[in-house]
Formats: sequence, structure tokens, C-alpha cells
Amino acid sequence: MRFNSQFMLLVLVLILLQSALPQTKAAPAAPRASAQKLSEPATFLRSAIQSGRLDDLLWPVFTDFRIHVDNFYRPAGYTLGWIHDGKPTARAKEMIQVLLQADVEGLDPDDYDGPRWAPRLAQLTESPAPNDLARFDLALTVCAMRYISAVRIGRINPKHLKFEFDVEHKKLNLPAFLRQILSPSADLKLELTQIVPPFAEYKATRLALAHYRELAKEDDGEQLPPPPGILFPGGPYSGIARLTKLLHLTGDLPREITVPAGTRIYDAPLVDAVKRFQSRHGLRVDGYLTKETVADLNVPFSERAEQLRLALERYRWLPYQFSQPPILVNLPGFRLDAFDKAAKIALTMAVNVGDSYDFQTPVFENSIRYLVFRPYWNVPPRILRDEVIPDIIENRDYVQDTDMEVTTLAGHVVTSATVSDAVLKQLRAGALTVRQKPGPDNALGLVKFVFPNEHHIYLHDTPQSVDMFNTNLRAFSHGCIHVQHPAELAQWLLRDKKEWTLDRIEHDMHEGRDNFTVTLTAPVPILIVYATAVVQQEGEVFFYRDIYGHDTALEEALAKGYPYP
Repeated sequence: MRFNSQFMLLVLVLILLQSALPQTKAAPAAPRASAQKLSEPATFLRSAIQSGRLDDLLWPVFTDFRIHVDNFYRPAGYTLGWIHDGKPTARAKEMIQVLLQADVEGLDPDDYDGPRWAPRLAQLTESPAPNDLARFDLALTVCAMRYISAVRIGRINPKHLKFEFDVEHKKLNLPAFLRQILSPSADLKLELTQIVPPFAEYKATRLALAHYRELAKEDDGEQLPPPPGILFPGGPYSGIARLTKLLHLTGDLPREITVPAGTRIYDAPLVDAVKRFQSRHGLRVDGYLTKETVADLNVPFSERAEQLRLALERYRWLPYQFSQPPILVNLPGFRLDAFDKAAKIALTMAVNVGDSYDFQTPVFENSIRYLVFRPYWNVPPRILRDEVIPDIIENRDYVQDTDMEVTTLAGHVVTSATVSDAVLKQLRAGALTVRQKPGPDNALGLVKFVFPNEHHIYLHDTPQSVDMFNTNLRAFSHGCIHVQHPAELAQWLLRDKKEWTLDRIEHDMHEGRDNFTVTLTAPVPILIVYATAVVQQEGEVFFYRDIYGHDTALEEALAKGYPYP
């Protein structure tokens, strides 16, 4: 008991002594400098990425890439990707050089902060603050992702402009791709060359763009004087010197061919050069110097370069792989090309497309699945409503006069003679429809090429009573595409079926069974595209009119900058 009492007394004394001492706060541990430098950039990155905005950028809002940017930084603990030991890496400088040369791909270096990289690099040589490093790193990541995505699939989703191409399947895993090109063993430029459109025509268009940009710098923009009506060969013209210079620049007049100074007569070799120019611009090739030809000659080279730039953007929307060699129809060029397995043009022909006011042919991708010889023309709902029914109201014998027939929606014939009030009422209610009987005057001609689609669009022949191919501007249809040589196209599509010779195809078109279907062995991809600048496989550049205004719409969308729709 004595021991316990003495122990308790000692404890009490110690407590009293401790309470009598002055109280002081414990000093916090000094933070390590390295930990402080890492935490500030990480905090900045997390905050900026969460907001989807970096004011250092020309286009500061990057909400469309925010998830990709976060997936790049988050797995690495928001450490910097382009900075090492407080300095930009050699790979960062290499990526910046690519961004500065974005115009090679038809892109604008300003969109990827072109003028801002030199000041940023200079700032980082002068003891930058931790957040300066983070801002630089984030800016380069955003710009690199924007550039890589633009080269791969374009800046704008084509569906926003009602171009029905699917780019989703071509999208890259941007965080993984960046990590890949940041690895020490990667060849950055080689990796980037692997993601551009794999078409020879794309590369040729890229070269043509560079050439026309140089022409724009070289030319003074002088305008040719308008001709006196139509200038025929041998006539006087005051613009011979300027015409000669322009044709030298365009390459239609070889540089080694000269025209004596002071010449005022329009004659060879200028006439031959004008014919070449007309051929490349969708004009009538006659060598006559018309107001239309002069207007095209006066288009500035800068505008031609812009057409090529837009063509590069649209190449990025196309599928990069095909199950079979495809068919491509370019609407402004009024041309169809069928390709072989080596991606060379195996068949080409003129086409007629939808008019520019009411029946523009849509731009989309699909597959031709079958042909129909001597087809019925099932009148599309819009044409039935806006044209056929009003014609029937005006003339109850219209169906009989135009070799049509009223049918049920299942295809059973109701009448091919005078339309009664009861039948007209059902037509107007949508309970019945109209089709045209097979024959040479059928709206689809003697064969149609079917790729089922919601637009009711086909490739097809032309009625024998109609000549749609005697002009250069061929936009007269209700949206379907008339082909100039339907028998040859049918033979190309059926080339793996040896029994389908050209003679048999011609026979079945003119004397065969009505509405006879032949299914292709395998569906053939068809691309209906829109390009007002086309570089052919031989390198020759063709320019066409913006018949539907799609170039203007694309230019306006691109001018808005990031984030693009």
C-alpha cells in the first residue's frame, strides 16, 4: 500500500510541474521542394481539364476533347507529358514543328496555336513557374489531339453538314496514340503518316494545294478583260498578254511555248491551251473564249487553293477500307468512276444528278446489291404528292397517257386507265400509290442499280426520249443519278458472272423480261461524294462549280474554329 501511495504521489507532482511550464505549438515539417513542384502542376491540370478550358489557347474551350485529355493525364497521376527536368523535351519540339506545318495537310497552323509556340518556348527558358510548365504541357496536349483527330477524321463531323459518312469507326484512341508517339522508340513523323487518308488522290491533292498556294503568291491577280460576246479563233483580243501568263501559270500552255509580245490575235497555241483549261473546269471544250470561260480564268489562285483544301477535309470523311473495289460518283464533276483491286480507275462515265433547287442528290455511302432490267418506276412519295397527283387532278387520264398504273402499297394494280374520284381520294390519303410500267420511256430507262436507301436514290438508265448528256452542267434529275453508259456499268458489276456478256445485257435491257432482278455476288460499295477540286491519278487538277453550295457551308463551319460540331 505504501508503494502505491508513493507512486501516485509522484505522478501527481509530475502532472503539476508539466502544467506549470509555458505551452508552445509544434512547428510543421518543412515541405520538400520536389513534392511542392509536382503538386502545383497536378492541381492546375486537374482543375483546367475539369473546366475544359485553357485561356492560353487561341481556341480556349476544349470540352470536345476533355475526356481524352483527362484519360491522357489521369493514369499518370497528372504528371507532365512533354516536360522533363523543367524543360520541353525533344519530342515536344518535334510535335510543335508538325503543328507549325499543319498547312501541308490543308489545315490552319493558327488553329493549333502556331504563332504562340515560339513565345512559350522562350518563356520556359527563364526560370518558369510550375504552373507555366503545366500550361505549356496542357496546351501542347490539346493542340496535338486536335491536330491528330483533324488529320484522321476531319475537323467537322460530316453528319453535321448532312453528309452521311460515318467517321466513328475511324476514330483513334487519342490518349494511347499520344503515349505511343511519346515513347522513346517511336518515330513521331512516321506514326503521323500512318493516320492520313490512304488514297493516292489525297497525296496528289496535298501537292496540288501547295502548288496553287505558290501560284497565288506568284500571280498579281490581274483580271482578263471580258471578250466581245464570243471570241472565236482568229479574232482580236486586248488581253492576250494576260491570257498567256495565266495559261503558263496553270500549266495549260507549256512554259517553252511563247507568244510574241504585242500579239493581239487570239489563235493557236492559245486556243489549244484554252481547250485544255476548259476540259479541266467542266466547260464546253471548243476553244471559244466566252464570258463563262473568262470568268473561270479570272478566279484567283487563292480560291482554287481553298477548293483543294476543302477536298482534303472531305477525303478524311470517307471510309478507308472497302470490302470490294468501290464505285465513286462525284456530284459537282458529274462523273462516275469504278475502281479495280489496285485502286485504279477501271471504268468512267458521265452522270446527270439532282437539280440544285428542289432535288439535290444526297451525299452518302452505301452498297449496290442488285440490278433490275426493264424496271418499274415506283414514284417516290414527294414526287407523287407534289407532281403526279396534281397532274391527275388536272387530267384524269394522266396515268393512262404516261403509261402508269395506280397500285396498292403491296403492288397490286388498281387501275391503269381513268382515275375515279374514289381512287384519287385514296391516292391523296396515301392508301394507294403510282408506278410507271417498264419500257424504253420509263423514267428509270431500261436498267437500274439498287443500293437500298431512305432517299429513294438509284443509279439508272435514261428514257430514250431524253438527252441528258449534251451539256457540261448536268443537274436535271429529281435526285437520282442517270449514268451515260448503263450497259457497260452493268457488265462491270457482273464481271464475275461470265454469262453476263455485254451482248446479253443489251438484249435483256431491250428485249428481256420486265422487272427482272439480278443479285450481285457480293455488294459493291458506292460513295456519292462532293468535291469541287479533284486531282486525277495522272496528277491533272480539275475544278468544278459549287452546284449545291456545300463548299460555302463547309467554309462557314470551319471559320468558327474549335470546338467544331
